Amino acid sequence: MSLLQSNPEIKSKIQELWNKFWSGGISNPLTAIEQITYLLFMKKLDTNDTDAQARAEFTNDPFTSRFEGEFQLPNSDLKIEKQQLRWSEFKRLPGEEMLQRVQQYVFPFIKTWDTDDSPFVKHMRNAVFIIPKPSLLVEAVKIIDSIYEEMERDASEKGQDFQDIQGDVYEYLLSEIASAGKNGQFRTPRHIIKLLVELVAPKLGNRIADPACGTGGFLLDAYQYLVTQLDKDNKNREKDEDGFIRSSKASRFDEKTKAILNQSLQGYDIDQTMVRLGLMNLMMHGIDTPQIDYTDTLSKSYNESSQYDIVLANPPFTGNIDKGDINESLQLGTTKTELLFIERIYQMLRMGGTAGIVVPQGVLFGSGKAFKEARKLMIEKSELKAVITAPSGVFKPYAGVSTALLIFTKGGETENVWFYDMQSDGYSLDDKRAKLEGFGDLQDIVIKFKSKKPDSENDRKRNHFTVPKKEIVAEGYDLSFSRYKEEVYEEIEYEKPEKILLKLLGGKDENGDEIKGLEKEISEKLKELKELF
Repeated sequence: MSLLQSNPEIKSKIQELWNKFWSGGISNPLTAIEQITYLLFMKKLDTNDTDAQARAEFTNDPFTSRFEGEFQLPNSDLKIEKQQLRWSEFKRLPGEEMLQRVQQYVFPFIKTWDTDDSPFVKHMRNAVFIIPKPSLLVEAVKIIDSIYEEMERDASEKGQDFQDIQGDVYEYLLSEIASAGKNGQFRTPRHIIKLLVELVAPKLGNRIADPACGTGGFLLDAYQYLVTQLDKDNKNREKDEDGFIRSSKASRFDEKTKAILNQSLQGYDIDQTMVRLGLMNLMMHGIDTPQIDYTDTLSKSYNESSQYDIVLANPPFTGNIDKGDINESLQLGTTKTELLFIERIYQMLRMGGTAGIVVPQGVLFGSGKAFKEARKLMIEKSELKAVITAPSGVFKPYAGVSTALLIFTKGGETENVWFYDMQSDGYSLDDKRAKLEGFGDLQDIVIKFKSKKPDSENDRKRNHFTVPKKEIVAEGYDLSFSRYKEEVYEEIEYEKPEKILLKLLGGKDENGDEIKGLEKEISEKLKELKELF
């Protein structure tokens, strides 16, 4: 069960925070989430520093606070004691003074928080603080404090990990962008992400990338999957509402393991705001130095190849890219992004590396040359392990397009491809996407895929089966489920013609009983109707 499901108090406070921003004049959800993100980061820096200081005192280790000394504004003579920039300090100020302190000093300070080459500092350079009114800042600070109090109460009373709760709160904030009806295309449903990560099953030490990462959902879940696998105590945790077990609690790992985890993840996105939100998302879940870069991985400026053990992605499939911008290494001869990303992902993988990607179902059967070449790339130059078709409602309310999940390993040999037709993902397939009882087909897919046992029956009347490569090649590399599914036809028994005529015209049946007949019945009803006028 999600940690927020059991605490409606936190959810209502988040809703209150959104409402304050909307009524305070910041109505664009993306702008609002950016400003909330900056405030959360200010709070997090103060909390982390205070906690680290307390731990150092307890263990008698040396400690230098990040808030020691003075902060000098870049390109200015103005200075201020760093202690004055703590959340716990500026929140006590009157509204006007608080807004001035945050605008003039705190915000520039957090932009220089890390080393100059850290992605967070790099992508914060263009960030702007635009909370316009002292009253909005005061309210926002008050609500964020009360959310943190509630999170701490949850952690102590219910024994939940604070890191997980903090991460969940930020995830919920991000999901609210989508429900506000803007930029929903950046969000892949969490349960679909978890399913794909579970099937690809990354291992510690793997380099993991997402070439179009949005708010970092795939990278985050890969991290949580690894943490959960490594921490034996997590095995006792309850499954969430989708049947998966996930944790962000890496605090008990040794420094070497933490360093490997931190260096494992690499994201790219072409939207500067998404890069900032993705970085913050990973940081809120305990990844200290996340790596997400502002890069168009299809363009001439991106040239990494054979770098990654795992690539996870739901790349944009909204149309075309300008032909002149396409990287020369992409040879499919198309401007369609959904096909170019397949080739880009193939190139990013090391030999033996595995991809788990979401594509529109048109990729499975498109008849154009580039469609066929993209499928050949996965079948002839890789081992195409699975084609899982998903129902069209999975991405509602933002898109009704039918999608499929593809898993392939670069350099492997395709012998048989496993097909699964997902009927339910555990949620209603309308715009509301309400949670249904159980997990839909999610856990069945995981069990069947991981069992690796050859299906002795391999009954193609069912919703899963394997198809030999030679049959797929003979079908022009078509990967649509319906191409190989054996339809089950129900035999319908019709009544004998004389019986049908008897029902229509009337007469006596084989027992000698009088049958009025449909014709006579209609005639009698019409007479009754006529008498009413």
